[in-house]
Amino acid sequence: MMTRRQTLGSALALGAAVMAKPALGATMFPVVETARGKLRGLESGGVSIFRGVSYAADTSGKNRFMPPQPVEPWSGVRDALHWTDVAPQIPGDRRHVYADLIMVDRNPSGMGEDNLSLNLWTPKIDPNAKKPVIVVLHGGGFYSGSGNSVGMDGEQMARFSDSVVIAINHRLGAFGFLHLAEFGGDDFATSGTVGMQDIVAALGWVRENVAAFGGDPDRVLVYGQSGGGAKTSVLMAMPGGKGLFQRAGVMSGSALRMMPPEMASATAKRLLDALEIAPGDVRKLQQVPWTTLLETQAGLEAADRARGEAPRSFAPVVDGITLPRHPWDPDAPSISADVPMIVSSVLDERSYRMGDFAMDEAGLLAFAKERLGERAAEAVAAYRAEDPDAKPFLLAARMDSDLTFRKGAFAQAELKARQGGAPVWTYLWTEPSPAVDGRFGAVHGIDVAPSLYNTRGALNGSSPSANELAAAIAGSWAAFAANGDPNNERVPEWKPYSAPRRTTMIFDQDLRVEDDPRAEFRKYWR
Repeated sequence: MMTRRQTLGSALALGAAVMAKPALGATMFPVVETARGKLRGLESGGVSIFRGVSYAADTSGKNRFMPPQPVEPWSGVRDALHWTDVAPQIPGDRRHVYADLIMVDRNPSGMGEDNLSLNLWTPKIDPNAKKPVIVVLHGGGFYSGSGNSVGMDGEQMARFSDSVVIAINHRLGAFGFLHLAEFGGDDFATSGTVGMQDIVAALGWVRENVAAFGGDPDRVLVYGQSGGGAKTSVLMAMPGGKGLFQRAGVMSGSALRMMPPEMASATAKRLLDALEIAPGDVRKLQQVPWTTLLETQAGLEAADRARGEAPRSFAPVVDGITLPRHPWDPDAPSISADVPMIVSSVLDERSYRMGDFAMDEAGLLAFAKERLGERAAEAVAAYRAEDPDAKPFLLAARMDSDLTFRKGAFAQAELKARQGGAPVWTYLWTEPSPAVDGRFGAVHGIDVAPSLYNTRGALNGSSPSANELAAAIAGSWAAFAANGDPNNERVPEWKPYSAPRRTTMIFDQDLRVEDDPRAEFRKYWR
């Protein structure tokens, strides 16, 4: 006779075996033939996963700072079961509360230069399925993050949205945006944009291969948050991206201008000097160990901080070739006029960067004076009237959010609407994070997990109301990928943005559409 413990153990073991067993007729290790060779993935709960799919060659040695090169074809079946390395990057500082709450920087793999890969999740492997395709560009500015991170996992979204979901890795920092044209001539003419060229190459892979995974190459949405939104902003002004995507989304990352070549050249000269490489010997940079190059970049940034200066960062360069102009200045790029957009921000973006949680009202006024001068008292009174119970720290963050993230998002939406091409929709996420007793409010990144229908994120919690809100926003992105319009049964009617109405979806527990929300604060954004 079995004991109660043995019976329970047997039941759990049987349950685990049943859960692990593939459905009748399913293949645990599906194989798909791409243009370069066959790939073996893994089936998980009805979603097939292909990790570490190389869309371009190793970027080390002679390929460093060069446009992405094609992958050599292979024979047999190549496993796509493991993450590749991510792009070399300076690790984030996990000593801060916010850094430990977000998951978009949790990379389950190492670093290296063979990193031009993508991860793909599909609900149906059928060349005739023609599912919408959702391509996610990770955050982290142009210097950190990866498509391998926990926060970019697309399995739940593929299942929820019945779409193919893809997350991309690409070159970052000096490896992706070191502008060497002044020193290396034509061979290095586009080195300041190779990180963005990687994304174009990945989208080229999607165009060529996604049908074999069940996707529709004519219904591709590219979107991302923070740095991912900035990359989307830039992509829309790149001739190389034309026709590779049909919808675009910018979440808290509206980038209007990019790096001028003269500024980028000065940064490159500084790096060359630190490595004791003469400007005429730039090819020696391709021989420097990647660890040395990354450490040198980190050292220069640390030196800037020690002097109280903002680090001179790396970002896409307006090189006149791959990026002919500033992406959204002075107007919306005509090359993507036919691409509909969603542009968004969250209410308290900057709270993650505010260190003075104990700020009092006097501190708030002083904070406002640094940014608004003689308008400070008026602004503080307006912000306090909008949210009488908010802590001064959070109002300061909200003010800074309006003057940075929201100002850019507003300008981008206005430019897109004014262009008169494809429509643009906007949203504002105001639902606060429950983490750390609500300290951060609706902080930067709070809409990332729910947008991928990842409902266990530390920033959002997993309450029934949080899950409903995740379904609303993920459903909107799914509808946008499928139809080029975010309207769906989970949200009220959402009309495109245009002046003077400026219709905006408000994502919080009182899900609603408002015309020109928080209009009284826009006078401080100019």
